[in-house]
Amino acid sequence: MKRILFMAFAVCLAMQMMAQPARRRTQAKEAEKKEASSMGLSERAKIQYNVTTAMPEEVVWKRDVYRTLDLEKDQNAVLYYPVEPMGEQMNLFTLLFKLLLNDEIPAYEYRLDGTEQLTVANKVKIQDVLDRFKVLYEEKDGKFTVEDSDIPSSEVLSYYIKESSFYDQRTATYQTRVTALCPVLHRDDGFSEQATKYPMFWVNYDEVSSYLERMGVMTSSYNNASNMSINDFFVTHRYKGDIYKTTNLRNLTLAQYCPTDSAMTKERERIEEQLQAFERNLWAAPVKEEPEDTTAVAAKEDKKSKKSTRLARRASADEDEQKAEEKKVEKKKKSTSSANSAPRISVRRQRR
Repeated sequence: MKRILFMAFAVCLAMQMMAQPARRRTQAKEAEKKEASSMGLSERAKIQYNVTTAMPEEVVWKRDVYRTLDLEKDQNAVLYYPVEPMGEQMNLFTLLFKLLLNDEIPAYEYRLDGTEQLTVANKVKIQDVLDRFKVLYEEKDGKFTVEDSDIPSSEVLSYYIKESSFYDQRTATYQTRVTALCPVLHRDDGFSEQATKYPMFWVNYDEVSSYLERMGVMTSSYNNASNMSINDFFVTHRYKGDIYKTTNLRNLTLAQYCPTDSAMTKERERIEEQLQAFERNLWAAPVKEEPEDTTAVAAKEDKKSKKSTRLARRASADEDEQKAEEKKVEKKKKSTSSANSAPRISVRRQRR
């Protein structure tokens, strides 16, 4: 009897141990499915979509450049459309705004000098952003809800981006990366004919690149397939932006030290040329000639000797010809001189 009870207890224990892993797998699948359906990414998805690596802190050369991307230009239009979400498709600002609204990514303050400080001390609260830019929202249990029609994506007509060009001595590579993004709101305040620009906040590109990799964009009016992600668009430098500032000791923008528009255009061209020249000179190296064999050297010397002989003969012939010509000229001069020195015979007529 005891043996039967012991066997029954062992079977029950084994069944219970087998049921626990199955239950855990079911719970894990449900959690992963729930997380995938939300706006955020799971940790596994973040690793999967993390196609960029952090920029090294210590490099031997680096140049920071700030550009402004005009979304009304064809090259940058992929970041603006669709203005309102169409299913899962949305533009860059709507994606950033929803991530910020769901507390998936942090946003950082846009300072008065135009620089960015991507630190915890400079984080901005979503409520401050909503109140400052007068975005309609509802608050419930500390969570904020904004309707798609109230997201001011149609007013975000430009972006400020920060590029970092650097040479990494550890990998011997030269790279240019986008390190920060700032949406710029264009609003008509009624005081001027042109809309006033309001930079909203900075986001760290490394913190949003995983989400940008998931969002496909249409890059051509001819091919309407979403064959590129927003992250690919930035990584491959498909955008077009004018330089408005570089990191410098005086922290000045181009407009602060370029008195005219033509001077600013020339300064932009000079900076672009500096970046291209550095990359060209980085890989430029003197061409090393391969050693020649003895036969090739002898043939070259013989060819050089024959050429020298021909040149010497030609020079000698030219010299003889020149001397003969000089003798002719000298002889002609002598004959002319002798004719002029002959006695003249004068005939006088006698008067009758």
